[in-house]
Amino acid sequence: MHFRQTGGRVRTALDRLFLACGVLAALFLVVIGGLILTSIVTRWLGVFVPGLSDYAGYSMASASFLALAYTFGHGGHIRVGLLVTRLRGPARRAIELWCHGVGAGLAGYLAWFSIKMVRVSFALGDVSEGPDATPLWLPQLGMAIGATMLALALVTRFVDLALGAPPEDEGADAARVE
Repeated sequence: MHFRQTGGRVRTALDRLFLACGVLAALFLVVIGGLILTSIVTRWLGVFVPGLSDYAGYSMASASFLALAYTFGHGGHIRVGLLVTRLRGPARRAIELWCHGVGAGLAGYLAWFSIKMVRVSFALGDVSEGPDATPLWLPQLGMAIGATMLALALVTRFVDLALGAPPEDEGADAARVE
């Protein structure tokens, strides 16, 4: 896991924060399973429970976004490394810095707009169109938090690289040799 390369209390706190988001994502997956099971049972019993499909969708969005930073920290995101893995030395560092910088910028942009969306939905009192009339800022909160954590994870990795940490697979190769 590359978040521990620069060490320190801040890094440990970030690791715990990303882990907490990963645990929340896993809990939302369990909630999805429970909602689907409830939907099956209530249909079988002939009982209508409004909003189950909507809540499953909200939980899926929250699970997806909350898992981003944790997954990034464990190298679980798909990377197109055809060019990057062939580079070594300063060229590799430059392309890794560029990729993480652009990724951090895009994730920061997504986080900013996600937070803005939550604030606007809250201020306007937006509710879902379904029969449950859920305040929309509640399900949007998972996306905003997840996008913010991903931006933080990418900025953290960018800073690690800028301070001299090895690129991910080069660091893994060095660790296997030792």
